[in-house]
Amino acid sequence: MKLHRLELAGFGPFRDRQVVDFDAFADDGIFLITGRTGSGKSSVLDGVTYALYGGVPRYESGDRRLRSDHCAPEDPTEVSLEFSAEGGRWRITRSPEYTRPKRRGDGFTTEPHRAVLERRDGDEWTGIAARPVDVAAHLDEILGLTQQQFLQVILLAQNRFARFLLARNDERQALLRTLFATRTYEQYADELETRRKAAEQALSSEGEGVRVLIEEAERIVAAADLAGGVGSGDGAPSPVDADPDPLTRIAALVRAVERAEYRVDTLTRERAEAEAAHTAAVESERAAQTLRRAQEERDAARRELAALDAAEPRIAADRAVLQLAERAEALRGLLDTVERAETAERIAVDAERDALTRWMLLGEDAVTAEALGAREDELAAALAACDAAATAEADLDTLTADRDRADATAAALVRERDELDERRAPVPAVLERVTAELAVVAGAPAALAAARATLADVERRLEAAREAATLADVVRDAERAVLRSNAEMQDAAALLAALLRQRLDGAAAELAATLVDGEACPVCGGADHPHPAEPTGLPVTDAEIDTAERAKDAAVEADRVASTAARSAREAHARLAARAGGEEVSSLEAAHERALVAVSAAEGDVETAARLASERDELDALVSAAALEHGRLTDEIARVHQQAALSAERANTAARGLDAVRAGFATVALRRADAATRRAAARALTDAAAERALRAQIRADAVADRAARLAESPFDTPADVRDALRPTSERSRLDERVREHDATLRAVRQRLLQLELDLVDAPEELVDLAGPPHGVATARDRFAAAVAALADAASTAERLRDLAQRADLGARGVADLAARHAVIARLAHTVAGRAPNTHRMTLETFVLAAELEEIVAAANLRLAEMSSGRYRLQHSDALAARGAASGLGLEVLDAFTGQPRPPQSLSGGESFLASLALALGLAEVVTARAGGLRLDTLFIDEGFGSLDEETLDLAMRTLDELRQGGRTVGVISHVAAMKEQVPAQLAIEATPQGPSVIRQDAALPV
Repeated sequence: MKLHRLELAGFGPFRDRQVVDFDAFADDGIFLITGRTGSGKSSVLDGVTYALYGGVPRYESGDRRLRSDHCAPEDPTEVSLEFSAEGGRWRITRSPEYTRPKRRGDGFTTEPHRAVLERRDGDEWTGIAARPVDVAAHLDEILGLTQQQFLQVILLAQNRFARFLLARNDERQALLRTLFATRTYEQYADELETRRKAAEQALSSEGEGVRVLIEEAERIVAAADLAGGVGSGDGAPSPVDADPDPLTRIAALVRAVERAEYRVDTLTRERAEAEAAHTAAVESERAAQTLRRAQEERDAARRELAALDAAEPRIAADRAVLQLAERAEALRGLLDTVERAETAERIAVDAERDALTRWMLLGEDAVTAEALGAREDELAAALAACDAAATAEADLDTLTADRDRADATAAALVRERDELDERRAPVPAVLERVTAELAVVAGAPAALAAARATLADVERRLEAAREAATLADVVRDAERAVLRSNAEMQDAAALLAALLRQRLDGAAAELAATLVDGEACPVCGGADHPHPAEPTGLPVTDAEIDTAERAKDAAVEADRVASTAARSAREAHARLAARAGGEEVSSLEAAHERALVAVSAAEGDVETAARLASERDELDALVSAAALEHGRLTDEIARVHQQAALSAERANTAARGLDAVRAGFATVALRRADAATRRAAARALTDAAAERALRAQIRADAVADRAARLAESPFDTPADVRDALRPTSERSRLDERVREHDATLRAVRQRLLQLELDLVDAPEELVDLAGPPHGVATARDRFAAAVAALADAASTAERLRDLAQRADLGARGVADLAARHAVIARLAHTVAGRAPNTHRMTLETFVLAAELEEIVAAANLRLAEMSSGRYRLQHSDALAARGAASGLGLEVLDAFTGQPRPPQSLSGGESFLASLALALGLAEVVTARAGGLRLDTLFIDEGFGSLDEETLDLAMRTLDELRQGGRTVGVISHVAAMKEQVPAQLAIEATPQGPSVIRQDAALPV
């Protein structure tokens, strides 16, 4: 990876766009980034980190700190970086999220985080991604380094690599874990620990389950008295829980199961014997009861037969009455027929007399059948003629009504047309007046729009003027707050400086307090300490310095916040004053009243114009509609006149043909009604005479048939038949009583005969039933006791067998779980750094220790040269004190003494060299782990001020080696000697106005 060009605008201390051309330093290979403290040297490296990863770790408050405090609201904030990687040239452009005033209106708006990734194809840039999330995904593939790896191998910030050298075991583990992504091994250990706990829990649970099963089985054995007795050698009791071994106890349970099963077999035989005895007793009782019932039934049948014989005379009388009633019932229908025929004949005679009376009342005198037939034919012809003329008469009425309606309609249409002409006469004059008035207010909409625009402008300026007047007090308060916070910041800085000076003055005394006779001095290495420094005053503690630093940081932050608030208030006041146009609130209020009056007048004109336009449109529509209506009415009048004339002609023609048909009646309908009445009367008289003759013949036939049937029956007269008749219910009751008596008599005789045959050998006396139930009760009690004992023994044996089998199966499972738990526990303890792991080194630490050994080997290649062969780093896996984690220790082997030393014992310059060598070694290993990524650009931030002249030369030779092969190295330093040794420089200068600028000077060619 090689950087080519960096552009910063509105970023950190840089307000205006600044450009860094890294390619200009390619020939030198090394360049110096210099400038005064606070000018923004580290912000150049922050720009590189932000462009690639969208964040700067040293800013704890997030991306909002990235925007320059010197920016005006309209100034942009943007970082653009060109670099080469993966065989291509790329450009990434980012803008952080920040808040700016709205371009229109009041208030603020948030500019979102933006990112654009481009690739160079020839002389043009092609867009690859335009969203931050998409850009990040593409950069992950292109760079091959995480942000942590980038900060460890490319951008070595202040104290970052020294921290790795001096870190504790756990701190170094955390850093290596991030760089080499070994958290997976920690997850392996967590998973093994989880499995160990699960196996331990399963083993404990299964063992507890087996114990519960054994105890339950032993309780059953004790309760059932199965510990000894049958099946034991000597018959003495031997409790199954005498031995705590589960297998021994289970074996004892098996023997108890065998004794329980033997007891079940014995009780089964006893139950069978009791059941047989109970069955015999029940059968004996059942036989006695059967014989007793048969004897009782025989005696009852004898008594019932005697009662039936005594009732026989009464039943014979009922049978005679029933037979005579059935003969009479056969003649009932014939008697009813004669009576109905006589009744029908009387009704027919009366009907004929009534029909003759009605016929004579009509003035008719023909009464013979031939005369009635001729008269009926005449009346039928008259009805046919009336029916034919009825339609013509109805048409005549319709034609007359149509004529009258047409005349009335024509008169109404003429009146409507005259009224329409009167109403439309004044409309043209009104239309002319409305058109003239509308022309006067034709420009009202345009005038209203102009008045409203003027009103909106005045209202906007008036609102801005009012807000500006309100904000003036806020500006004054903010400026006073800036003065207070600046004074507090200076006081806090002065206090921190005083504490640091006091701490430095007492540093020698603090170091002297840690010296022990016989042990090496961490500064000079000597074992004798003849003149240790004495304390000059009260020591300054780290807590006091930390408190002072936090107070200073808080004061600086408060000053920055107050300055930002004051600047924002001033800018907001200036914007509002500009929006108000420089006018006062009073003058703008007067202008606002005038604008309101103008808008109100314009709105009135617009309403008038709309009303007049609506009236004009209505009048135009009225004129057009009236003309159309006048034409329609004229056409309709002509049509109606023609229809009335046609209806009158048709009515005169129809009236002349109806007089002959009416025959003196007023209408054809009256003539037809008279003919229909006379014809109906003739037909009624004819039908009544025929009906009377028919009914007389039917009566004579019925009387003859009745006389013949009576001669064949046992009855002499119809009255005798009526006397013998009985109601249906009575006949049914007599028949049922006779049938029931006959059936019961046959059934009793048959049952008695069968009982006599069955009891032919039985005694006549009833048997005694008191003795058999006692024997049955005794047998039943014995059988119930046997069944209960067998059920209890079988249940006990089944329960005991089930518990023994489950306990045996569980014991085998416990053995398997114990073996599995032993394997998992040993592996989990070993991986977690517990016994039997004697080094107390976790699996992740073991992996990281291997990586650390490679890092140390790579670092020693440079440290040996920079320290003239005196120092070498070595990895230590010695156990840490008080059980702390171990395995990632670092020691410094001093060739002068041949003894390893802790890194903290090195001097400031030696620590820098060792840290630089370690950081470079770490960079090489991490780069190799990242897929062999070539690093063509490297940055080192500060640290050279602690080196003497000779050591500085050694460090510079090391940096010279780094630039071989086209690599470019950027160094941030204040050391004057480095300015002389590194002619290619990037100078960061703070202008008197506050913002910083970048001045780039490449070395002159030799």
